[in-house]
Amino acid sequence: MRNLTRNFWICLGLIMFPLTTFGQQKNNFTYVPAQELLLVGKATTEGEYFHRVDTAKYCTMPPAVKKLFTNSAGLAISFTTNSPVIKAKWTVPDNYQLPNLTRIAQKGLDLYIKRDGKWQFAGVGMPGGVTTERVIVDNMGTEEKECLLYLPLYDELKSLEIGVSSDAHIYKGENPFKKKIVVYGSSILQGASASRPGMAYPARLSRSSGYNFINLGLSGNGKMEKEVAGMLANIDADAFILDCIPNPSPKEITERAVGFVMTLREKHPDTPIIIIQTLIRETGNFNQKARENVKQQNEAIAEQVEVLRKKGVKNLYFIKEDRFLGTDHEGTIDGTHPNDLGFDRMLKKYKPAISKILKIKFRDE
Repeated sequence: MRNLTRNFWICLGLIMFPLTTFGQQKNNFTYVPAQELLLVGKATTEGEYFHRVDTAKYCTMPPAVKKLFTNSAGLAISFTTNSPVIKAKWTVPDNYQLPNLTRIAQKGLDLYIKRDGKWQFAGVGMPGGVTTERVIVDNMGTEEKECLLYLPLYDELKSLEIGVSSDAHIYKGENPFKKKIVVYGSSILQGASASRPGMAYPARLSRSSGYNFINLGLSGNGKMEKEVAGMLANIDADAFILDCIPNPSPKEITERAVGFVMTLREKHPDTPIIIIQTLIRETGNFNQKARENVKQQNEAIAEQVEVLRKKGVKNLYFIKEDRFLGTDHEGTIDGTHPNDLGFDRMLKKYKPAISKILKIKFRDE
């Protein structure tokens, strides 16, 4: 009799609270761990799920570089759902808020949904404390939606769950981007100071081309160390873009650029390598020392590109600074890092040059 009574209550519980085939129900929502969906924008599948590079494997890279590679810049979760509302619950460390970034860019989420074949902004996950639970977008229809959720630019994501209505489904998406174009560089590449994660320029290049531009930006630390060159050379890339000249000194550029490129070329004899000069920083509008430093950086990399060409390095391309930020001095947040207007102007220069070199067609975002 005791077993019969127990079985009765179990059956009654299953009737009252039906099981779903995935996730965990919380307040009429089904939450799915991001690991059950598709991670887009990672250079390799190795290492911690939300880290851009396996820092344990490449343990000889400088400590600051390894730390920055734990930031989830450029990563996104691809999924489809018919839910009229999309929520998220995520955890980040209690790190210092950077003064030249919005909290959304540093620690938040940024959702895009495809409409009429084009990725369109749908909503953001505004970060709260260490753990945040937010509605990203609400009051949508119940049609199937192809979604891309960008992760924080300047923080380490510890956990992420995506929530949909309990009567809706959520499925693992496909990778919307083809091939792998690895972009290595500075804080500007990492995303400073875009207003939100999806506005970092590699993400914008990906959405407007359908190609996968991998964000390996390193705030203040894109300095062409040989250990980093070795890591990059192990990536199965279709092209490399080196947008790192803002970080190394003219002396470091002279000492490291040739060796860095030759390390890539040894393992990728025919892969296109594109080097981009640093943008002219607005701090140099009045600060003569800052202006002279940028001039010397750009002269140094131009000289090293010529050295590489004289060595017979093929498929090496050079994009020269061409007023990337415009001429009205309104393109940055702090004199160095572009705001969204500055990134717009940069892309108007980058896209034609990259298109010509890699035969990629970009369309308006």
